[in-house]
Amino acid sequence: MIALNKKQKRLIMFYWLPVLFWCAGIYYLSSIPGLRSDFPDNWDLILRKIAHISEYAVLTFLFFRAAAQNIGKRRAIAYAALFALTFALSDEYHQTFIAGRSGNGVDVTIDSLGVFLSVFLIDKKFLDASIKKVK
Repeated sequence: MIALNKKQKRLIMFYWLPVLFWCAGIYYLSSIPGLRSDFPDNWDLILRKIAHISEYAVLTFLFFRAAAQNIGKRRAIAYAALFALTFALSDEYHQTFIAGRSGNGVDVTIDSLGVFLSVFLIDKKFLDASIKKVK
């Protein structure tokens, strides 16, 4: 069994577990067959696309926040973007196995907008206060 020190436990608990839970939430929502709202079709489509952008912006931010604990800001941004884009691709592939769902390249493009929005906000220092180092 691996013994973790206090700093390592805090790093996992407060930085990496939120990434894991967010990924699990995305995966869960992708597992729901024919996921739709009760809004009219046009509104449903718009709301679902906003949800795609939002969930991947948050995923990118959470991964960046965790990675920035151990590596520099530039590398953390790059790794966060790469992780979120890879997760978006795998999520769309996962949906090809769900009844009433399909993998869609357009959705990956929309997810990418969320990734790049998050990267932009991080790069412009709007989210710098979130990078408090674990002591």
